[in-house]
Amino acid sequence: MGKDKNKKLKKASVSSDKISEMDMESLDGTDQDIKQPSAFSDGPHSSVQRLNKKLYESELKKLQSDLVRMQYWIKATGFRMIVLFEGRDAAGKGGTIKRLTEPLNPRGCRVVALGTPSDQQKTQWYFQRYVDHFPSAGEIVVFDRSWYNRAGVERVMGFCTQDELERFYQACPQFERMLVQSGILLLKYWFSVSDVQQEARFQSRINDFTRRWKLSEMDLEARNRWVEFSKAKDVMFTHTNIPEAPWFTVEADDKRRARLNCIRHLLSKVPWEDMTPPAIQLPSRPEQGEYERPPINEQFFVPNAYPYD
Repeated sequence: MGKDKNKKLKKASVSSDKISEMDMESLDGTDQDIKQPSAFSDGPHSSVQRLNKKLYESELKKLQSDLVRMQYWIKATGFRMIVLFEGRDAAGKGGTIKRLTEPLNPRGCRVVALGTPSDQQKTQWYFQRYVDHFPSAGEIVVFDRSWYNRAGVERVMGFCTQDELERFYQACPQFERMLVQSGILLLKYWFSVSDVQQEARFQSRINDFTRRWKLSEMDLEARNRWVEFSKAKDVMFTHTNIPEAPWFTVEADDKRRARLNCIRHLLSKVPWEDMTPPAIQLPSRPEQGEYERPPINEQFFVPNAYPYD
C-alpha cells in the first residue's frame, strides 16, 4: 500500500493539455447531470421537506473527508480549479461555500468575494479584477459571486449600459474557453430558490440581529424585481451555458440537500485519486536544556472568565 501511494505521489505534475482533456471528460453529461429538476425550478413553492439532520451530518462528514483527499491530489498534481457560485440573495451560496471550504487547507483554497469596483477598476478591462485572484498550481479558488454580476445585478439595477452588457455576452464565453484551454477547471453553480423560501430566510435574518448584516437595501430592491432577475438569468444562461463551462443548477429550497448535492457533484467533476500521505510517526520528544520561566507578574494574561470547578 505504501509503495502504491509513493508511486502516486511521484506524479507531482499533470500537463495543462492532460488536465484539460480530463476536465472535458468529467464535464460531459453523466447520470448526475439531469435536465429536469426533481422538485422545482426557479419559481414559487409553498414548502419543502428538510433532509433529516442526522443523515445530513453523517453525509456531510463523508463528503468533507473526500474533499480533503481531493485537495491532496490537487496539490500533488498542480491542478487548478475555479468554482463560482451565483444565485438569488439568500439562496444558500454562503452556507454551501462554508461547508465546502471548512475542512480544507486554507493555503490551497481561497474564497473571493469582491465588493463594488473602485473608480480605477471601472476603467480596466471588465474581467481584470477577477483575473488577479485566479489560482496558481495546486490551488482552488471559490468565487462568492463573480463576473456574472454584469449579467445579473448590473443589468437589472441599471449599473451598466446596454452596450457593456452586449459586449459581456460576447466576451464571456471566449474568456471562459481560454481559462479551460489553459488547464483550469471551471465549475459554475446557480443556486435556485423559490420566492416563498427567500421570503422566510429574509424574515429570519431580520429577526436575528447577528445576521441582519446579510440583508441590505440592495437585497430588498432585488426582491421587488423578482421577474426581472428571472429573465436576466435566462438570457445569461442562453449566452454563457457553453460545453467547456456549463451551468449547473442547484435546487436550494432545502439548504441541507443543496449543500450535499453541490459538494457531491463537485467531487464527481474532478478526476482526483486518493493521494493522502501516510500518517506522520511522532518521535519521542528529545531531551531539552534547562529553562526557567519568567515571573508571572511580568506578563499580561487574558482573564479567565470561566473558572475551573
